[in-house]
Amino acid sequence: MGETTVTTLEGQDRAAPRPVAEENAGKAFLRRLRTPRRPRFWFEILLIGVSYWTYSLIRNAVPEQKQEALRNADWLWRMEHHLGIAVEQSVNHAVNSVTWLIIGMNYYYATLHFVVTLGVLVWLYRSHPGRYAAARLALFATTAVALLGYYFFPLAPPRLMNGGDFVDTVVVHHTWGSMASGDLKHMSNQYAAMPSMHIGWSLWCGLTIFALASVPWVRVLGLLYPAATLLVIVSTANHFWLDALGGMLCLAFGFTVARLWYGALPYALPRWVPGTRGAPLVPLEA
Repeated sequence: MGETTVTTLEGQDRAAPRPVAEENAGKAFLRRLRTPRRPRFWFEILLIGVSYWTYSLIRNAVPEQKQEALRNADWLWRMEHHLGIAVEQSVNHAVNSVTWLIIGMNYYYATLHFVVTLGVLVWLYRSHPGRYAAARLALFATTAVALLGYYFFPLAPPRLMNGGDFVDTVVVHHTWGSMASGDLKHMSNQYAAMPSMHIGWSLWCGLTIFALASVPWVRVLGLLYPAATLLVIVSTANHFWLDALGGMLCLAFGFTVARLWYGALPYALPRWVPGTRGAPLVPLEA
């Protein structure tokens, strides 16, 4: 009887820790997911490519609600007049009168949006791997929430307003520019102006450069980049000022998501992933 009792107690001892062990395993798995790790090059390339393709697919799948988009543009324009900030038309006409400047802005609008963002991602990947995943999550969350704006608040850009007297600078100057203008207009939803991801992405780039760059003049350039982008999107009549505000709010959401997931803002995380001890990472082998 004594042996039987001992065996039973031992069985209970073995069985009791199982729920605790399972709970600890679950916490450990979640902790691993939330711990910055060394990014894998090919996975990141695939993730960025698939994510942007999905974003473009969803954005362009949103019905082009032309009449509602035009009504929303009229309402937004009246709102800006009420706020005393409706100067987009004056800026558009003034900059358009300087041919070399507006042509440069057309190409700026069409290219730097992608080039600079990818460049900052590569820089983070190589020089700040401990912060890369959190910063990338902030960017992805910013872009994802923008889709809600495109769906629930279709908005015509100033250049497509009825009686707005804005200049579509890409069409007038025959430059290769916005995907929503000229010969490329059928490849993109023209009524997805709110929020402006040109501002969301450029501000993400600017804040990242300002927070992490070590060279003072580079940090200044980081702050100037979103400011220049704001001038460009207005000068080319692709966005209202309030579209830019929408992009900023989306970015605030993106940083909030990253903060909640990682427990800190991306720039407050350690520069190097665990195990590197502050030393630069060895490049990935081919």
